[in-house]
Amino acid sequence: MRITSTSCICPVLVCLCFVQRCYGAAHHGSIKVTRNQTKLVEGETEVHHRPKRGWVWNQFFVLEEHMGPDPQYVGKLHSNSDKGDGSVKYILTGEGAGTIFIIDDTTGDIHSTKSLDREQKTHYVLHAQAIDRRTNKPLEPESEFIIKVQDINDNAPKFTDGPYIVTVPEMSEMGTSVLQVTATDADDPTYGNSARVVYSILQGQPYFSVDPKTGVIRTALHNMDREAREHYSVVIQAKDMAGQVGGLSGSTTVNITLTDVNDNPPRFPQKHYQLYVPESAQVGSAVGKIKANDADTGSNADMKYTIINGDGSGVFSISTDKETREGILSLKKPLNYEKKKSYTLNIEGANTHLDFRFSHLGPFKDVTMLKVIVGDVDEPPLFTMPSYVMEVYENAKIGTTVGTVTAQDPDTASSLVRYFIDHNTEEDAYFAIDASTGTIKTAKIFDREETPWYNITVAASEIDDPGQVSHVPVGVRILDVNDNPPELAREYDVVVCEDAKPGQVIQTITATDKDNAANGARFYFSLDEELSLNPNFTLRDNEDNTASILTRRRKYSRTAQDIYYLPVLISDGGVPPLSSSSTLTIRVCGCERDGRVRTCHAEAFLSSAGLSTGALIAILLCVVILLAIVVLFITLRRSKKEPLIISEEDVRENVVTYDDEGGGEEDTEAFDITALRNPSAAEELKYRRDVRPEVKPMPRHHLSSSLDSIDVQEFIKQRLVEADLDPSVPPYDSLQTYAYEGHRSEAGSISSLDSATTHSDQDYNYLGDWGPEFKKLAELYGEIESERTT
Repeated sequence: MRITSTSCICPVLVCLCFVQRCYGAAHHGSIKVTRNQTKLVEGETEVHHRPKRGWVWNQFFVLEEHMGPDPQYVGKLHSNSDKGDGSVKYILTGEGAGTIFIIDDTTGDIHSTKSLDREQKTHYVLHAQAIDRRTNKPLEPESEFIIKVQDINDNAPKFTDGPYIVTVPEMSEMGTSVLQVTATDADDPTYGNSARVVYSILQGQPYFSVDPKTGVIRTALHNMDREAREHYSVVIQAKDMAGQVGGLSGSTTVNITLTDVNDNPPRFPQKHYQLYVPESAQVGSAVGKIKANDADTGSNADMKYTIINGDGSGVFSISTDKETREGILSLKKPLNYEKKKSYTLNIEGANTHLDFRFSHLGPFKDVTMLKVIVGDVDEPPLFTMPSYVMEVYENAKIGTTVGTVTAQDPDTASSLVRYFIDHNTEEDAYFAIDASTGTIKTAKIFDREETPWYNITVAASEIDDPGQVSHVPVGVRILDVNDNPPELAREYDVVVCEDAKPGQVIQTITATDKDNAANGARFYFSLDEELSLNPNFTLRDNEDNTASILTRRRKYSRTAQDIYYLPVLISDGGVPPLSSSSTLTIRVCGCERDGRVRTCHAEAFLSSAGLSTGALIAILLCVVILLAIVVLFITLRRSKKEPLIISEEDVRENVVTYDDEGGGEEDTEAFDITALRNPSAAEELKYRRDVRPEVKPMPRHHLSSSLDSIDVQEFIKQRLVEADLDPSVPPYDSLQTYAYEGHRSEAGSISSLDSATTHSDQDYNYLGDWGPEFKKLAELYGEIESERTT
């Protein structure tokens, strides 16, 4: 099969097609493929023959962007088996087959039905085959071929990064590189000049130029001045076809800004300036501004102002405002029109960032002269001192002179001055001032120990113009007089051991004085001379503002006397000297051999045991509560008329219980109350209580007469005192009962003899809430109640 193409449409292209086809035939080879028609004869072995190439073909070319009304002819397929009778059918498969490329299946002509774009797809791979139309069997093997899209100049160069913004320093050398621009062309760079770009400048001359091949933009003039022109707009064009006629072009804009360099020195607009400043201007305040102009910007325009000479360099100072680049003139010292009416200053303004490349343009600084005129104003009175310190003794009488302040009117008129005290604080009320002379006097009596210093403010105003007022602080120190006697520095707890020896130091005491050191630097200690010589203790002045208390005898006894009192006289060294008397309390205590206190009395013992006051109070409260509980318990038991202890398991062996109830008040045999009715006879007749006494009953009238003659209440008190004072018998071992009811009770009998038969309604369940100490008692009463219920 042969393939022919008629895609060459111009003489040049015809030559190219011819060369390409010859080159293709020489290098790609003419491929002639034929089917192997050899058949095997029966009995012969298979012989491999080299297949015969039946078609010859080459690459096809098709122009892009074809705009004709008819499909573009691409080429022709032809098979050696085609005899022209239409028996051969050509089939085209692959990329674009049937959609972009169509084939005449009889003639083998290939056409392109669509306009192609090389920039989207450069070539197409297809497959061709010739088959028998009748049998649909392939006449030759399928073969592959390529249709290439031939480029035309249909894409203009483009600047993908434009527009550009770039800077270059002013005053740069000619030829300084500014920026390199690059344009891209989508056409085939390997075919013709469609993608060969050339650069040119359309706008921006004569200031800038561009390299035609590289696209590098450079300065074209010397010393381009930013102050003359700062911004430039340069238009660069890129044209393909090497810039020939008919080539496509694209352009971009490059915005170039000249950056500043320090090529302009500062200059004052004037060589002489004049400034008016009133004499009332405050020290440290700004009184004027001055500025030198600089055509540069940024740090290149930064400058510093200084006062280089002049008679006002010590009165004024100048600083630089970094934002406005102005010189701020400030006042260093107060102005006085009456002393000096004007000042002259020479002010220099110089750049702080220099560029030595431009030093030939002159010194980057400038000098101007400033004349300051001082203005006269009506000033308030001026005190002779900025502050005053005065002194006065405490306890001074009201009206005592403290000191004098003086103020004068600094103006030429020299008006008279009136003085007064601003009574803004409580301290101002302690003083008064003479309005004409400025003499300060006391208005109250002072106590240095209460307030040692006073601060007041004195004002002075002009009589002619009261609005002109000035103030001055006055400090008044209150001087000390010896008006406070010395006293002991603290309360001393002096202890002497029972086995102390004569001359032993038991305490060292010190004193204090509210007066200052001048009136109380030295204290003197002594015993009161008006009292008789103390045989127990003495005092020794250590002459260092301390004194020692010494013993004068051997052995002290707490039982004989546990507390001693020692009056001590203390005097100071002031004028006049003052003294006071204090009494030391000395306790006698038992001590260990090493001198440590063992015990003094009950309080000291508890203190030595480590018990605090709170602990002592808690212990006492517990004791009181226990006593109250016992009394309540006994009262309840007596109100129920039951024996206090009914359990036979009680461990106290000397308490005996009996089961006989007795016969009431009429029964005089079961219980002998003779001992109660006749205390004197009770000491002689002591009967056993477990047997019946062999005594005849006493008539009732005789008993009544005996009761009248015996004081039973006195007897009970006597027995109570004996029981309380007996230290050898605990209270529960001496339980005694008495049945004395008194005389003529209107409430009737309160005897407990018949209480055993009376049922009590008392509920003893509350005993269980009293804690573990009353657990046994609660169990006993619980058993009694349960027995009664049963």
